[in-house]
Amino acid sequence: MGRVDYFHDPNAPKANSLRPAVSAFVQDDQGRILMIRRTDNDKYAIPGGQQEVGETLSEAAIRETKEETGVEIEVKGLIGLYSNPRHIIAYDDGEIRQEFSICFRGSPIGGTLTSSSESKEVHWVDPKEINNLDIHPSILLRISHGLARTDRPFFT
Repeated sequence: MGRVDYFHDPNAPKANSLRPAVSAFVQDDQGRILMIRRTDNDKYAIPGGQQEVGETLSEAAIRETKEETGVEIEVKGLIGLYSNPRHIIAYDDGEIRQEFSICFRGSPIGGTLTSSSESKEVHWVDPKEINNLDIHPSILLRISHGLARTDRPFFT
């Protein structure tokens, strides 16, 4: 399913849903960031997706990371809460979602880099290379907050 992200766009369609989603900012022991290249919009991102019924938010972050990257993680903390009503995501099926995402900090504990139906590429990316990739501003914000390593979570 394809998607279009609208970010501070006055021509964006009106949202018709709001769903809990998670993302995981994961760095290896060399400081590289776990990133995917999404199949739905061709942009680079950190792993993430919707929380499913019956799981906690941290379990969703662990599951989504494993599904999209092949990497098993342990959740170590909270980076931030992102709920920008001017970030609208329009899906091919007619859902038009307002952003609502919780970003966790994770550490890799196993697995092997593996792409999926949601990720055409999976990479460990040096933070110095982030600006060379096509990344949506909302994901860049999470990455910058993850790199900041503060004791307090960010929120919008």
